[in-house]
Amino acid sequence: MDFELSDEQQLFRDVLRDFVDREIRPVAREWEASGRYPTEIVETMRKLGLFGLTIPEEYGGLGTDMISFALVFEEIAKGWMGVAGILGSHSLSCWLIARHGTPEQKARYLPDLATGRRRTGIALTEPDAGTDLQGITTTAVRDGDFYVLNGRKTWITNARHADPLPVLCKTSHEEPAHRGMSVLLVDAGTPGFTVERDLPKLGYRGTESCEVLLEDVRVPGARLLGGVEGRGMQQVLSGLETGRLNVAARALGIAQAAYDEALSYARSRHAFGQPIGDFQAVQLKIAEMASQVQAARLLVYWAAARSDGGHRVDMEAGMAKAFASEAAVSCALNAMQIHGGYGYSKEFIVERLYRDAPLMMIGEGTNDIQRVVIARSLLAGKATIG
Repeated sequence: MDFELSDEQQLFRDVLRDFVDREIRPVAREWEASGRYPTEIVETMRKLGLFGLTIPEEYGGLGTDMISFALVFEEIAKGWMGVAGILGSHSLSCWLIARHGTPEQKARYLPDLATGRRRTGIALTEPDAGTDLQGITTTAVRDGDFYVLNGRKTWITNARHADPLPVLCKTSHEEPAHRGMSVLLVDAGTPGFTVERDLPKLGYRGTESCEVLLEDVRVPGARLLGGVEGRGMQQVLSGLETGRLNVAARALGIAQAAYDEALSYARSRHAFGQPIGDFQAVQLKIAEMASQVQAARLLVYWAAARSDGGHRVDMEAGMAKAFASEAAVSCALNAMQIHGGYGYSKEFIVERLYRDAPLMMIGEGTNDIQRVVIARSLLAGKATIG
């Protein structure tokens, strides 16, 4: 049992930390407050090859292991969680195409997606269907060599940059509903495919979250992911394991950043003639935060290691995502309390961490849903503890 990173993984982490320290931390507060898109940061991520994390080397990607994958999201989220989101949806979509795409689809999209010349996201959520994906109403009707796609999607990350955008839709009305669901790859600029307003958000800034309107969008039949109808739900659910690992790692990054800020402030801030870290009330919070961060880290990297071992990780990813996200919220609040009034100021990082953390409990399946997945896996004997 080895809880240490390999030499290669440590080197990769060092490169990531240098990138975050040089290009993200110095601008995060100002750009996040102004709503400025991080174009220059995206360009460096392209040069580092990070858009190819989940793309096999044969298509120009990194084909990285899942521990290194988690490292990317942890380290970038420590600097600015919203920037990590740009990679998150892209990486999930690339994983779906690499895992389930036809040879023609892989050859068409993956080389450009690996370099960042193309970017992508994934369109699942609708105004009346979030957690309940079987409740979507977006439809695709076959018309000769095309599908005619109609519907509305919301909370779509990377919507303005996605080319293609995988869209979950119903291609038949079979019951149960998941049997009639498919994924279509919609190219940017296709008539009828409109990216509407950017949704206003409490946090998670730096990347756009948009409403997408699909009105009689004609999508070639060759863009049906995998080439067979009715497999969309299974394809998406398989990819969400990867998605939950990236959210868990982002939450870990937020928790670590909150702890780092609180520890530094407890050492430097003085009250009543001594550092506030000398007071037991502050010490208790610091100890609790450190324990939460380390426990979250072990869960995240355990789930990643299990995935690298070829295992299904529904339960493991669910545990990591639920625990790490709640640790992030707890650590952000404790960091704010340790900072006192300054923690409420936009001039300090903890204010942003406090706004970013709650999304980690909601995104990629709420934590209540994660607990249902965990319990069902245990009750069905698909996983064991101990």
